[in-house]
Amino acid sequence: MASDQQPACVSCEPKGLCGGKGLLTLKEGAWANNPLSIQVLGICSALAVTNRLENSLVMGAALIFVCVGSNLLVSLLRKHTPHRIRMIAEVAIIATFVILFDQFLKAFYWDMSKQLGPYVGLIITNCIIMGRAEAFALQNPPILSIVDGVANGLGYAAILAIIGFFRELLGTGEVMGHPVPFTDWYTPNQLMILAPGAFFALGIVIGIFNAFKGPEPEEKK
Repeated sequence: MASDQQPACVSCEPKGLCGGKGLLTLKEGAWANNPLSIQVLGICSALAVTNRLENSLVMGAALIFVCVGSNLLVSLLRKHTPHRIRMIAEVAIIATFVILFDQFLKAFYWDMSKQLGPYVGLIITNCIIMGRAEAFALQNPPILSIVDGVANGLGYAAILAIIGFFRELLGTGEVMGHPVPFTDWYTPNQLMILAPGAFFALGIVIGIFNAFKGPEPEEKK
């Protein structure tokens, strides 16, 4: 007698990382909802440390490390953290990872630590990290929270690197401290390594990013 139960349809099962949510989360954080070029969050460091590409890369690495670590820990503890103290716990977790990265810089990269000054410590108050912990890691499993941290960290770091590259190139005629050939005929524009240049560069990069991304579906007519 044939069984009434039908075999599960293998092709209908969710595929990919985290049941297909991993790739979607990665695209959302790194591109579609980029924390800097779309949400315009965390612009303090984008304006303050992007006068050199090297500074931008280190700050981007710091944000990736803190965002991934804090997302993971918040997600692991989400069912054991009382709701009324969740934000205090999140700040404590974020501060722990920021201190770890700051101490690593001071131990192995002292010159960079001095150049970045207080801005590494200010990652504790970065609304990107707090926002991802509160809005995503607190609601999702650890693996997906790690993906979200990587996506948002990479999206932010990429914009910082682009801004740092062009500010250093146009402001000093160098990239990572190495002169580039066209400086024989180009006079470096010192404005690009000053505070006003940061605003100009950030605005141009955001404009270009949004031009490539195109309008949101509800914005199309």
